[in-house]
Amino acid sequence: MTNIAAGPTGAGNGSESTGAGNGSESTGAGNGGEPTGTGNGGEPGMYPNRFRASGVKARHLRAHVLVVAWLGLALPAVAAQETLPVARWPAVHMFLLGAVTTAILIWSEHFAVALSHAKIPDARWSAARLATANLAVAGLLAGVWTARSVLTALSAVLLVAAAAAHLVVLVRLGRGALGGRLKPIVSFYRAATAALIAGAVLGWMLATGGAGGPDRYAGLRMAHIHVTLLGWIGLPVLGTLFMLWPTVLGVRMRDRTVKVSRWVLWLTGSGLLVAVAALALGWRWPAVAGLALYVEGAALAVNLLVRTVRGNRPVSAAAAWMLAAATCWLLIAVAADLAWLATRPLAAARTGIDALLPVLLIGFVAQILIGALTYLLPVVLSSGPKDRAAVRALLERGWPWRLAVLNTGVALVALPLPGPAATAGTLLVALAGAAFLALAVPVLVRAGRGLLQDADHTGAARRPALWGTAAGAVLTVLAVLVANSGGDTGGGTSAAGASGAGAGTTRTVAVTLADLRIRPARIEVAAGTVLRLKVTNNDAQRHDLKVEDGPATPMLGTGDTRTLDLGRITGDRAAWCTLPGHKAAGMTMDIVVKEGTATKGGEHEEHTSAAADDAGPDLSADFSTGWQARDADLAPAPGGTVHQVELHAAHTTVEVAPGVKQRMWTFGGTAPGPTLHGTVGDVFEVTLVNDDHGMGHGIDFHAGSLAPDRPMRTIQPGERLVYRFRAEKAGAWLYHCSTAPMLQHIGNGMHGAVVIDPPGLAQVDHAYVLVASELYLGTPGSTAQVTKMRDGTPDAWVFNGVADQYARQPLKVRAGERARFWVVAAGPGDGIAFHIVGTVFDTVYKEGAHLLEPGDPGGAQVLDLAPAQGGFVETTFPEAGHYTFVDHDMRHAESGAHGMVEVSD
Repeated sequence: MTNIAAGPTGAGNGSESTGAGNGSESTGAGNGGEPTGTGNGGEPGMYPNRFRASGVKARHLRAHVLVVAWLGLALPAVAAQETLPVARWPAVHMFLLGAVTTAILIWSEHFAVALSHAKIPDARWSAARLATANLAVAGLLAGVWTARSVLTALSAVLLVAAAAAHLVVLVRLGRGALGGRLKPIVSFYRAATAALIAGAVLGWMLATGGAGGPDRYAGLRMAHIHVTLLGWIGLPVLGTLFMLWPTVLGVRMRDRTVKVSRWVLWLTGSGLLVAVAALALGWRWPAVAGLALYVEGAALAVNLLVRTVRGNRPVSAAAAWMLAAATCWLLIAVAADLAWLATRPLAAARTGIDALLPVLLIGFVAQILIGALTYLLPVVLSSGPKDRAAVRALLERGWPWRLAVLNTGVALVALPLPGPAATAGTLLVALAGAAFLALAVPVLVRAGRGLLQDADHTGAARRPALWGTAAGAVLTVLAVLVANSGGDTGGGTSAAGASGAGAGTTRTVAVTLADLRIRPARIEVAAGTVLRLKVTNNDAQRHDLKVEDGPATPMLGTGDTRTLDLGRITGDRAAWCTLPGHKAAGMTMDIVVKEGTATKGGEHEEHTSAAADDAGPDLSADFSTGWQARDADLAPAPGGTVHQVELHAAHTTVEVAPGVKQRMWTFGGTAPGPTLHGTVGDVFEVTLVNDDHGMGHGIDFHAGSLAPDRPMRTIQPGERLVYRFRAEKAGAWLYHCSTAPMLQHIGNGMHGAVVIDPPGLAQVDHAYVLVASELYLGTPGSTAQVTKMRDGTPDAWVFNGVADQYARQPLKVRAGERARFWVVAAGPGDGIAFHIVGTVFDTVYKEGAHLLEPGDPGGAQVLDLAPAQGGFVETTFPEAGHYTFVDHDMRHAESGAHGMVEVSD
């Protein structure tokens, strides 16, 4: 051990780092077990001479007022969130970005100076960084809450700048410093600050709509949660515990501490980097591997901390128990997170991290903060042993019951118990937090006035603590009462009032919330209509609906329904989900006044669902009673070499999406038309009969080769023609109406598939046909519908003519069976990238040729087809489960082009 009699910390008796007393090297106490050792006559080694001279204690006192202030602001929101879940976001971010971030910025700089034996940074710059960070947090809260993207972006940039400046300081502190045995712990703070920068960028993307669609939003949200909780907070906590834990216990640090700390940082830091990147990209197994490394590192740290425990009486029993409980919750939460992610797909894993948030936020973060402050505040605020004992006695008042109440609350909130248990848990947590604030606030006030009393005056100190506890309890009750008073109305004219004023007709519209969308996204009403919105949340996560200058629903759980009375509508209004980032991600709705329009626009009068509009059909709605998905099985080719088929062209009403019926132009009464199947050399004799009384139609078979003049001519209503062709080439072929404008005829359903088997095609257990196309709602041929076709903005993308049908009625196979999927891209404007989640294709046949065969060493993930192209892929399903198939253009997949293969044992 290096003997530095007058080292940078100014500690006496030859201490090297912040240790003191009888030559201790580590943060273990020498004589008396005070924090980070004592020197110079028992003064805490946390603030040796050079720190006292620099005014660090006074700065820390002022900074801790900010910490307690943020906690005080977060507390009412915490109490309210069970009955007003929209309060959850500000509660979480007041606590994490406000209180916890301020505390970490304070102590990471202080410990970095002490452990590196470095020069104390300039006080003005330290204060500027802290002020900038707190200003940024306030701006983010205001910007997100008011949905002002510019303010949110500027505040995010400010927070990143403050964090970057903090990182620069931490790096510079290690250069040229003498350094001590525990200097490697500073690396935890540097890695954590980098995590804060990443978390701020991800949070900005989520809050301002930069996350993209629902799938990408979910992945980035999970990455944001992990990098913030496990990185910005988890890493500095683990690093500091190597130093703080032995100090709180009053024992010497174990010899292996520095070596173990390096291993812990490598495992947790690299694991977190891999996990966060993988979650952001939607890669499940790399995320599992990264979290496994993090769990291993955290377990290694906990193992060392457990081995450090001795039979000695802790310097602060309250702090020791809280630090221990918090560390246990961290290990439990991260292990559960890993198990959840390893056993479920990413789409389901996001519900797992949501369930674990109370454990991480309260059980780990809040408890570690309270435990650390219980130990550190007496050091910050005291001027001698008596003051320190007095402050510690006050802050530890009633700690056993506070510990029990807090951890019982965490368990009740985290466990899958009925709603009342979760509400009780939230109130217990709020009560424990209020009790700590009631003790901490008087201490800070009296310390600021220089009125700290010794242990003989604890009776006087008890009075403000009791008043503070009572005030905290009252605040909690008031917050819950205010939250419960929220309802379906507020800020708008009631329906009753409007009716009394002689309003017009009353209209009720069913509104659904799901997949970061509000459906319908546009409602057109006549001026003076009394409008009611029956709002139902059909999503796995909670949502609400706020109407501009009008009422709002409470936060709705899955399946919850509330009715909003908007009163008489006289002008255009907007509505949106108030959860941060959801409005920016597209969860909005427009209410538009059109003179003389009592119902939805005339060009959509054929829709029988209020959810069908410009934003597309409501995929969370129900199909009509008795509805059946189209049979996707490819029927065997009929016998013989000549196949006679009769197709009738007609207008047919078809249910094209859940609850949405649309008049389609069809061949054979279906859209797409019947699938024709044969082999190379077969002759198809197709008789087309035009039963459409309003227009002419023709037909074009891509599988044949012949002059189009006569067989592809347009026939008028009541006429018929025979279209004869020989299928001389194998493949998956498109047929469609040949009458101009073909964009409208194909777009309204007049298309189908012809499958010609390649010679020697092997048998499979299942063969399916999927025709991919676009869906344009509205009156066929209307200006509005044709405009959407020309703009390439369909209402949905579909397989076999119906959005979401195979998600409701999956294709079914058994594990180990081989399936072939014939796919044709009918367009009329978009192709397809066909993919099955959880499988690898070992056979790819596209446009008449094999691109991949079973004996080849490679595999394929997508069958990509341009409009009018076709082919097939094959795969074997390895085990039972649910395998989603999609058009991997996620705009298409999220708007109907998806389905399910249900694999049984």
